[in-house]
Amino acid sequence: MTKDNSNNKVRVASHKGIFLFPNLVTTGVLFAGFYGIVAAIDGNYPRSAVALFIAMVLDGLDGRIARLTGTESEFGKEFDSLSDLVAFGVAPAIIVYQWGLSRLAEYGWLWGKLGWLAAFLYAVAAALRLARFNVMRDTGSKAFFEGLPSPSAAALVTFMVWLGTELGWSGGFALAFAAAITSAAGALMVSHLDFYSFKEVSPDRRISYTYMLAIPLTLVLIFLNPPVVLFTMAAGYAISGPIVTFFRHRRAAAGQDGEEGESST
Repeated sequence: MTKDNSNNKVRVASHKGIFLFPNLVTTGVLFAGFYGIVAAIDGNYPRSAVALFIAMVLDGLDGRIARLTGTESEFGKEFDSLSDLVAFGVAPAIIVYQWGLSRLAEYGWLWGKLGWLAAFLYAVAAALRLARFNVMRDTGSKAFFEGLPSPSAAALVTFMVWLGTELGWSGGFALAFAAAITSAAGALMVSHLDFYSFKEVSPDRRISYTYMLAIPLTLVLIFLNPPVVLFTMAAGYAISGPIVTFFRHRRAAAGQDGEEGESST
């Protein structure tokens, strides 16, 4: 009898250890976002960008780890959402404001207000995007996200800051461009545009040779010039939403017209 109880205790302890691991990864997302804010306050924007890149990698792992280990929970989902809000909502807004939007005040009172307003609207949009995602029912296609995912929006804003730092962007035009990109990222998050989810790229599924070749090639390009490649990838994904949505609606309209034509005959 004692032996059975000890075995049960071992199994419970082991399960708790597995349950703890995905939440530790989520804590890593929160820490990376927090460090990105601290680095931005210290004026080290490349470190901020690297910290958020790490947060994005960890964010892609915590959910997969929870599903693979069978340790998904409501607590984990809520904790993940709160961590994402800090890492991909608050952190990018502070980073871009510290880097350049705060300097818009040099061009007048109104420009200064527009600078912090753009950063604030981005943070609000991230919160709304995450809240909508939490309550949204799984009725649509899993191949697409509705609205730009918050990690992708964070990538667009943060890697823009990294690129601007490396290229020495300055002046009113560069700062206005940063404000426009920040506002656009926020608007795309709360939009109803379709963004490809890449959910078929998974360790437990077969993938084509195209993906097999694209992944190492992308890693090599990132290694050669991280800010340029990462910002280009983030901008390309952001632009893909309106394009994908246009062609999906066009295809759906063509299919509906074809059905109406058949019914009329």
